[in-house]
Amino acid sequence: MDFTTYLKFLFILTGSLLLVLFVRTWVRLPSQAKVELDCSEYGSWCTFKNSLPGSSNGVLIQKGKPKPQQKVDHEKEVAKHPLDPLTLQEIKKVQKILQQSSIFNHGKFTLHSVVLEEPPKEQVLLWKAGSSLPSRKATIIAWANKHAYKLIVDLASGQIVDNQISHENGYPAMTMEDMTSAVQVPLKSKKFVEIIGKRGVNVSDLSCLPISLGWFGPDEEGRRLIKIQCYSSAGTANFYMRPIEGLTVLVDMDSKEVLKITDKGKDIPLPKPEGTDYRLSAQKYPLLPPLNPISIEQPKGPSFKVDGHQVKWGSWEFHLKPDPRAGVIISQAAIKDPDTGKLRRVLYKGFTSELFVPYMDPSDAWYFKTYMDAGEYGFGLTAMSLDPLNDCPRNAYYMDGVMASDDGTPYVRPNMVCIFERYEGDIAWRHTECPISGMEIREVRPKVTLVARMAASVANYDYIVDWEFQTDGLIRIKVGLSGILMIKGTKYENVNQIRSEDEIHGTLLAQNTIGVIHDHYIPFYLDMDVDGTDNSFVQVKMAKQTVKNGQTPRKSFWKAERHIAKTEKDAQIKLSLYQPSEFHVINPSKKTKIGNPVGYKVVPGGTAASLLDHTDPPQHRGAFTDNQIWVTPYNKSEEWAGGLYVYQSKGDDTLSVWSNRDRSIEKKDIVLWYTLGFHHLPCQEDYPIMPTVSSSFDLKPTNFFESNPILRTAPHYEKDLPTCAALAE
Repeated sequence: MDFTTYLKFLFILTGSLLLVLFVRTWVRLPSQAKVELDCSEYGSWCTFKNSLPGSSNGVLIQKGKPKPQQKVDHEKEVAKHPLDPLTLQEIKKVQKILQQSSIFNHGKFTLHSVVLEEPPKEQVLLWKAGSSLPSRKATIIAWANKHAYKLIVDLASGQIVDNQISHENGYPAMTMEDMTSAVQVPLKSKKFVEIIGKRGVNVSDLSCLPISLGWFGPDEEGRRLIKIQCYSSAGTANFYMRPIEGLTVLVDMDSKEVLKITDKGKDIPLPKPEGTDYRLSAQKYPLLPPLNPISIEQPKGPSFKVDGHQVKWGSWEFHLKPDPRAGVIISQAAIKDPDTGKLRRVLYKGFTSELFVPYMDPSDAWYFKTYMDAGEYGFGLTAMSLDPLNDCPRNAYYMDGVMASDDGTPYVRPNMVCIFERYEGDIAWRHTECPISGMEIREVRPKVTLVARMAASVANYDYIVDWEFQTDGLIRIKVGLSGILMIKGTKYENVNQIRSEDEIHGTLLAQNTIGVIHDHYIPFYLDMDVDGTDNSFVQVKMAKQTVKNGQTPRKSFWKAERHIAKTEKDAQIKLSLYQPSEFHVINPSKKTKIGNPVGYKVVPGGTAASLLDHTDPPQHRGAFTDNQIWVTPYNKSEEWAGGLYVYQSKGDDTLSVWSNRDRSIEKKDIVLWYTLGFHHLPCQEDYPIMPTVSSSFDLKPTNFFESNPILRTAPHYEKDLPTCAALAE
């Protein structure tokens, strides 16, 4: 073979090999080969398979399952910590004690709340793990003989040790039985059934909602009232999109009688059901192209530990418990100092204190929709079980809620709270040196955080609350809003039909469908204990300074001016972009080595201020929205921003009322209040179900540590991370 022929042969051989390599690499050949993955290590890849029609290649067979979380036996559960919620057996004991009590003259009573009566703060702070618990007591809010009772039961003695009949304006939060029975009352009215028939709705298709009516004058006082509005579920599971507009039924919750029926929407048609169902089974195919599965894998398991209601993660320790009103309560949050190794107190107690949702439509069927979701419905009472893998990721730990029904019978709300580690590719800190310095430096640390999450479905709206703990000492509190809009029916089918003088109080989202403008305000109770109980609140104003006498080419700069709040009114803060400040909670008796008082600051996120008139009854009840920040002296009875008895309250027992007493707050045990706010002008993307929108605020260490507390953390290395690769059979 001459040299020319040899080159031709070599060229053809090389070309053939490249062609075979191309085909095997880029062309999907039919294959029945099975690929096994160890699911304890490779997670959601085990359930993934190629979704191309007629293709069965790349099937992944589940080889193993992650170890399931060991379920708590609530029948045998006992309290381990002074702040642990009442156990199932303790609630049973409360029920028995009340049934045998003569307080209610052995008559009918309804329990609206059965929770732990927390021991005095001083006792909790002195308690050490392993020592005996302070006496266990229960606080009960009951309704009987047209009065609200607040009782305290000593579980050890079986005695009622305190009994207060409320003489305050307002009633306890509704029970589930209140709500479910109230929506049945209109069906007893012939007039109501006739109206429904004339509107073209079958009684069998009715879905009705119990709507709190706020307070709008003395005519509504003296009895527990509720307004019922109904929808048609014909053709859709999303009945909220099909309101029977203008039809409102006033009901007495105790006597279960219809007091008034108002029908002011006779000419308004029902919106059509097409396109309103949000369930996967109702969606048209093809679905949107799926993203490849993502799962954060932890072959060694999570880094946090849960012992009852105590959580430990990294340098953080805190107590967590579900609550029927607040949803979830974080207590005794403390962080280990990286230099001394000692636990240092940050937050004694934090929770969602209220959710105020006023709608901006003054018409007859809408003016009263000014909800106080926590105090009227119960934020925790409406918390549903979380959906693993979708509400919370793999390796999440789930905590049940144990609550009492209206007759005192305990029940378990499974998976009410989840705890998990989050890594989203964020950076904890970094620096790369530029070439100018001549130094080759690239130091980066990944950010991993711990999240405690709950989600409540208060009728149409869903609220997701995250308490996120970071390794640098920061606590981020985030609220996400999702779910379904409250819809108003209308005769309009197109924006072109709406005249300039017409007030629709919202956005036309679909034919005959208006999304009504509204607000959400979520005040948080934050009992700060920064290195101890005696703290002060400092407003650090950023004050503009003008340069005089030509001392520098600069014309202006700003400097920090510190103002220590002496009394409560000094700490009533309205946020302003053009009058910026920082807001510190300091311990003036504890200082860093170089002399700065240790502290934490609240870092506001996106928020909103109420635009309602101060004389408007809903604003008077929700006056805690007059400011975004408040500071009050610690008082065990002042925890709920809208008052203890919110339902039909006038607003006489609110955060605003307490704060206007103008008590001393310097070097005291103080409570910081911060209100997240949302203005919501609905848009078509919110229809028929809303993508989640979120806002948050931070509690951030400020001179709390001697230096960056995560300076000595290590970076990630490839060898330390799991590799999700298919294993050939």
